[in-house]
Parts: sequence; C-alpha cells; structure tokens
Amino acid sequence: MARLTKRIVDAALAQASDYFIWDDDVPGFGLRVFATGRKSYVIQYRSGGRTRRMTFAKAGVMTPDEARKQAKELLVDVTKGGNPSEERRVYSQAPTIGALCDRFLAEHVAHHCKPSTQAEYRRNVKIFIKPAIGSHKVQDITRQDIARLHQAYKHIPYQANRTLGVLSKLFNLAEEWGLRPDGSNPCRHVKKYREEKRERYLKPDELQRLGRVLSDVEREGTESPYVAAAYRLLILTGCRLGEIQTLKWDYIRGNALELPDSKTGAKKVYLGTAALDVLAFIKRQDDNPYVICGKVPGHYATDFQKPWQRIRKLAGIENVRIHDLRHSFASGAVGLGESLPMIGKLLGHSQVQTTARYAHLADDPVHSAAERVSQEIAKSLFSPSTTASAS
Repeated sequence: MARLTKRIVDAALAQASDYFIWDDDVPGFGLRVFATGRKSYVIQYRSGGRTRRMTFAKAGVMTPDEARKQAKELLVDVTKGGNPSEERRVYSQAPTIGALCDRFLAEHVAHHCKPSTQAEYRRNVKIFIKPAIGSHKVQDITRQDIARLHQAYKHIPYQANRTLGVLSKLFNLAEEWGLRPDGSNPCRHVKKYREEKRERYLKPDELQRLGRVLSDVEREGTESPYVAAAYRLLILTGCRLGEIQTLKWDYIRGNALELPDSKTGAKKVYLGTAALDVLAFIKRQDDNPYVICGKVPGHYATDFQKPWQRIRKLAGIENVRIHDLRHSFASGAVGLGESLPMIGKLLGHSQVQTTARYAHLADDPVHSAAERVSQEIAKSLFSPSTTASAS
C-alpha cells in the first residue's frame, strides 16, 4: 500500500504476471500493471455480495491525482447503490442505431407495412440514417443529434421530413422494446420544414400532346405498350401508380376494379368507357396474372420513371410527375362540377382533408360561369341604345 504518485507509477515494472499497487489514501483505488507492461487505473468494490473490479483509465492518459479524483466519484456512486462495472458492461452490449434499424426493418416494417412503404423505410435507413448516426448507441442519441441530421437535408425539405418521421417511429419502438426510457423520443419538438405542395394538372392541350406521344411510341415500338397503357389508365381512373402497376386481371369485375389492398385498404374503382377500352386493347399473357406485364415472365413492370421522363419530354411537359396524372383526373372531376365528397370517393381518399386540397380548383368553373353571365348582362347594359338614351 502506498499513495500513488507519478514516480511510483513510472517505476512500476512488468513482472511475470499482472499485479496491483493499491492507493492508501482512497481504499479501492489502485494501479494495475500488466505482464505486457501496460498500466491502468482501477477501482475495486463489493456489490451484490461479489467483489467487482473495473478499469477506468490508462496510466499516462490521466495523472495519478486525476485518476484518484475520478476513482472517488465512482466509489461514491457505489455507496449510493451504483454498480459502475455492471453499468459499463450493459452499455458495451447496448445496441447501436444501426442494429436498431435492422431490428426495426425485420420485426416491424416487414410485417406491418405495405411493400411501397417498406421500400421507402429501407431507403431512408440506408441512405440517410445509418451513415449519419448508425454507429451511435441508441441511448446516447439526443434531440440535438436529430436536429442536426434533419438540418443537414434542409435543402430537400420533403426528404428531411420523411426521414424525421422514420426516426420518430424508430425511437417509439426503442421505448416499446425497453431500449430507451418512456417519453424520451429525441424527435419530439424537432420542427418539420414547410413543404411546398406541388399543384400540377394537365391542361387540355397538354393531354392532347401526351395522347399523341403515347400513340407514337406504341406504334414505333420505342416504349412498352404495357407501360403506355398504364399511363393512360392512371389518367382515366385517378388511381395511384402502385394500384395500376400491380393490377391483376382477376381484380377486374365488370365495369370496376376491386382492389384487395391499396394505401387506404380494400378499394373499388369504377371504370368509364374509355378506361374499359384501354383494358380491352391490352394483350393478355397466359402465364402472367398482371395487366401491366414486365420484362420478367410472370411479373409486372417495375420501371415507370425512365419511360415517363422520355415520354414527357417528347410531349413538352417535363415538369409533370406520374402522380400529377392522378391530380389531373381530380382536376377534370372538379371542372365538371363534381362535389368534393364524390371526388374523394373516386380517388379512394379516407379523409376529407385529403380531398380538400382540390377545393380551389372549383374556382375555375365558377369564374367561367361568372364571366358568361356578366358578358350576357353587359350586352344590354352597354348596348348602343342604352348609351344613346343616357346622352
């Protein structure tokens, strides 16, 4: 026993086996000298009826006085019921965010999410979450960490907000699985970025150009006739891409599509004559249950973005997304005077608020009606005879 000083630490030489030099000022604090010559500061205490020992710093990194101070703090924690050695062991075995992501995808996403949602979650995890914080311990992540990650993608606010949503779900499950205390989700109070909603609808002349291009690429064989038919069905039904992409012939019942699953669950889509005509011209493959056949036998087409980029360029509508075809269907319905509840039913919306985004489109036909009425009245109000009488 001796008071550990720098001279004693420096003079301690390696022996055939490890040995300890204990400090006589702080019981339980000592220096461990390894047979290799390495030296570390340790504490030794009793907890749960057992003697515990924990290395907490390398000699040389801390001075003996600094190590003695930290040893005191650790041993005080022991007197309060703590067990620093066990706490360190538990921490060392605690999962990282990367491991939590893997469990999240395997145990939750794979069983509770639709295929399109699964793909989006996997994409967020792979590209945005794991590279940024994948090596961090789950319990170490703070709100500042999440805010920093969110801010890193402020130039793409939509993606930043989607990633924040995935992280929030991830940490909710971490609490449910006992990996973080209840109510500790670090995503709370991280404010989402404002997203500019894209309102793009095809005008009549744009629809005409798109129709001509679709006919041209089919006739020339430069694009798949199945993919071209899919674009037509999207315009004529207002369906989501996934609903047409995975459409099976068995789902077609008379003048309707009876989809067993969609974003909002089972859904019935009524078909107009034009949509039925498109379906009638699609060549059915005996060994493929899907309407929109892909290159792989027995499977549906998977690549719609690249053909669409080529087609929209030819049609002069480069800023139109595939999802805007669904918006255009809604726009056409509003223009014909259909009510918002009816449009919501046509589109398969589960919430009125979702359909309400199209309410402003009703201004166009109302404005046109006001123009027609005012012009008709103006014919009499400003007629030559009226002007002459006034003079």
